[in-house]
Amino acid sequence: MAAARAAVPIAVFLLLVLAEADPAAATRSPSAFVQNAIYSNRITIFSKTYCPYSMRAKRIFRDLKENPYIVELDLREDGREIQSVLLDLVGRHTVPQVFVNGQHVGGSDDTANAHSNGQLQKLLGNSQSQR
Repeated sequence: MAAARAAVPIAVFLLLVLAEADPAAATRSPSAFVQNAIYSNRITIFSKTYCPYSMRAKRIFRDLKENPYIVELDLREDGREIQSVLLDLVGRHTVPQVFVNGQHVGGSDDTANAHSNGQLQKLLGNSQSQR
C-alpha cells in the first residue's frame, strides 16, 4: 500500500514533466505563428495565391523594392485557422492582411492608400515620401 501511495506523486510529476517536454508545440499554434510572423518580420503579408487583391498588395512592395514575408494561406494546412486568428486580431477575415513593423496596415485598398499618401513609406522608414 505504501508503494502505491509513493507511485502516485511520481506519476503526477511525470505527467507534468512530459506535458512540458515539447515547448515548441506552443509555437506551432496558429495564434503563436501569426504573432511570430508579424513581430519577427519587417513586412508580413497574409495572402492567398489566387487572390487579385493579395497580388496587388505584393506588387506594391515589389515596386518599393521591399521583400515581405508572405504567408500563403491557401498553401498551408492551418490556413483556415490562421485566418480565424487574423479575424480575432484585426476584425477582418479577408486577404490580404498587411503588417509593417508590427503595425496593421490593412488590406489591399488600405495598403494602396497608405502608399499613395506616403504613410507606407513612413512606416517602412523610407525617406522618399511620395506626397
